[in-house]
This record gives sequence, C-alpha cells and structure tokens, in this order.
Amino acid sequence: KLAAFPRVPLSIVPTPCHRLNFLSNQYGAEVYCKRDDMTGFGFGGNKSRKLEFLVGEAKQHRCDTLLTCGGIQSNFCRLTAAAGAAAGMSVHLLLGGRRPSRASGNVLLDELLGAEIHYVDSDEWSVWEEETEKITDELESQGKKVFRIPVGGSVPVGVAGYTAVFLEILSDQMRLGVDFDHIIHASGSGGTQAGLVVGKDLVNWPGRITGISVAMKREEIEEKVYTLASETAGLLGGRASADSVEVDDGHIGRAYAARTEAAEKAIEIFARKEGIFLDHVYTGKAAGALIERLERGLFKGRNVLFLHTGGLPELFAETEEQ
Repeated sequence: KLAAFPRVPLSIVPTPCHRLNFLSNQYGAEVYCKRDDMTGFGFGGNKSRKLEFLVGEAKQHRCDTLLTCGGIQSNFCRLTAAAGAAAGMSVHLLLGGRRPSRASGNVLLDELLGAEIHYVDSDEWSVWEEETEKITDELESQGKKVFRIPVGGSVPVGVAGYTAVFLEILSDQMRLGVDFDHIIHASGSGGTQAGLVVGKDLVNWPGRITGISVAMKREEIEEKVYTLASETAGLLGGRASADSVEVDDGHIGRAYAARTEAAEKAIEIFARKEGIFLDHVYTGKAAGALIERLERGLFKGRNVLFLHTGGLPELFAETEEQ
C-alpha cells in the first residue's frame, strides 16, 4: 500500500548499513549502524524520508507554499526548505528560540535554500504551532495555497515514509545475514519511531525498538508514538500494538538541545573510533544510551542496530544557538 501514496523522490536510497567494528569488538556485541545521515539530500538526514510523502501530498493538493516550525537548529526545517526548493515551492519556516545574531549551522543552510524565516522567542511547541496558524492565515490572504506541516513532519503521511525505512532495514538484514535483536534511535517528535513500530507490527518482526527521547517525558511521547502508529497502520491496512512502543527518557538532560556528558562522550567515541560524526541534540544522546547499555553488558552476544538519523549541521552552530 505504500506504493499508492503520492511521493516526490528526494533521498538516495537504500542508505548504507554496516558493522561498527570498535563498538562490536570492545563490548562483545554485533553493533551495526543504519546511515540515514547519508540520504544525500539537503545535507542529509532521515527527515527527507518523511518529506517525500508530505511534499507528494502537497503537490496532489496543488499547494504552492510549504510552512513548518521547529527549534532554531531544526533539521526538519532545513530539509523542508530543501524539499521546497527542489519541488519549486516557496517555503516559510517558523523557528522558535532566541534569534541568532549571525546565521550558522542549519539557519545558514535555511537562508541559502531560500526559505523565508520567521522567529518567535519561545521554546514551547504549542506556541510555535499557534504562530504558524497566524502565518498560514496571512499567506492565504495573499492568495497562497499553504501546506502546513507540524513539528518534525509527525503526521500519518510522513510517518508512512519511515515505515518504508523499516522495510529497507529488513532488506539490510538479508544482505548482511544478520537478524537484529534491537534497534536504538533518537526520538524527538515521535514520527520516526511510529514509522518503525508500524513496520515492525505489519510484518510481526520479533525484535525490540527503543526510542531515546530527546525532549518529552516517556509517558507523553509513548502516547504520541502509539497514536501516530495506530493512525498510520490504519492507512496501511494493519494495526499497531502499544507493547511495541518503548521509550527511554533518561538521556534528555536539563532540556531539549541541552548538552549532556553521556552525549559528549558518545560523540567523541564515534568520531575517534568509528570515523562517524554525531550531533549533540539527537544522535549523540541516542548513542550515549547505546554505549551505556553496551557498558552494562545488556547487548552481549546480541545484534544491535543504531539508527543514525543525521543532524550534522548542528555541529557547526555557534554556541549561543545551542
């Protein structure tokens, strides 16, 4: 049924999936990495997977403008700007948080991609969504046909894009001759995890999927993931199980995007031992959780997949924007 969704190809897929030799040898586990940092579009990252389906729907509705919101260094906003540029649509981004004195990281790329940026001095997602409603009204009064996308593209159509990734992971298993016992990834707005859960439940995959929350408390994000997964599974003719939704909220730190010691350590290990870059907001925290579990021996003799969701421009963001 995924083939029936309107879609604008953006990502270069399948992305690589390979063994992490240092971590595997150091901890007696077979640790692999799914490289969705290498989707090859708009500086990479997993959000282009969702945007293929979202922009496809926008085109189907004959929209000419994309509008979304996120934090100052939002990867989804950057990739929305790239997707709009590639699809010939204008893009408006609402970025929440302290306005930077100079564009760096994702903001620099947003500007380079031609997006019109609106700022709101708030870290509250609900405030961002309220502001995008006002911008929608303003743009529509100017005759624009706006396709508004919520934070992270976490709506069923976008989530379906990540169900397609789960099927790709099944192909990776066959190619590598490995059955993964566990998938670990960063979970922000819940869409990536919901897509994986739908894939798992549609094919009755026996492994576990753990989302490492970077923003919300466990109960809140588990409820959101399950709701999204249920709605998406319904579109695909299946059902999602609440038992498949597993979140660890112990790695957020003091707030979303706040740096943590475990993430700093993980970023250094991945760079110096595997030659792979991680960011401080998402993948660093997920890798911190992975390494903590490896150190406790929880994955000894197991096959583990770390899903690298991208976010590398954050490494080049100036510190006032962290």
